[in-house]
Amino acid sequence: MKLIVLHSIIILCCFSIYSQKDSLNIRDYYADDQLYLSVHYSQLSEQPSTISKSNFSYSLSTGFIKDIILNKDGTLAIGLGIGYGYDYFSHELKVDEFNDETLFSTASDLINNKFKVHNLEFPLEFRWRTSTAKKYSFWRIYTGLKLLYNLSNKFDYTTSNSNEISYKNLNSFNNLQYGLTFSAGYDEFNINIFYGLTPIFKDASINGETINTKVLKFGLIFYLL
Repeated sequence: MKLIVLHSIIILCCFSIYSQKDSLNIRDYYADDQLYLSVHYSQLSEQPSTISKSNFSYSLSTGFIKDIILNKDGTLAIGLGIGYGYDYFSHELKVDEFNDETLFSTASDLINNKFKVHNLEFPLEFRWRTSTAKKYSFWRIYTGLKLLYNLSNKFDYTTSNSNEISYKNLNSFNNLQYGLTFSAGYDEFNINIFYGLTPIFKDASINGETINTKVLKFGLIFYLL
């Protein structure tokens, strides 16, 4: 399923990019449709008081954004897109599931503790840039929202006596999430921030404390014509 979705996105991107480059030389009123690639250093924010921040974690994503022009110069636009994202987290929250009930505890006795997430991404951006129909290198500031729909999630850890435990697609995982995005830079190289607004778990608690853990990402995003 994940491979089919990813292949469909790549085919759509290639077709749209080819059409866009052909149209840029025909008229001044143009669209800046783009393929995007991003890599982030990721953290889990708003963790429970008994849990410290996550260890080294990262995220990767790719997709396509369609431009909807708001002015003739093409400096203002709305971007609508679809993509695929992968998140890898090394963390200290121990997750177990018994009889469809998810249990949370601290992970001080574990050797490895991580979870991996595959998402469909739906970015919505307000876009400002200094581009023209024949100027492909320009300054940009894009800001907006990104909706995430979870395709799969996997939590696994290794105990001190080398037992490996794994759980897939937890019932308590929040399959629909969203957050704020901000990108700024020149040409293909841009800084990018994602600030999650929704917890990754629903109706979750540890020692009577609600788990409101969210995702925070800092990194680079590359916009390719």
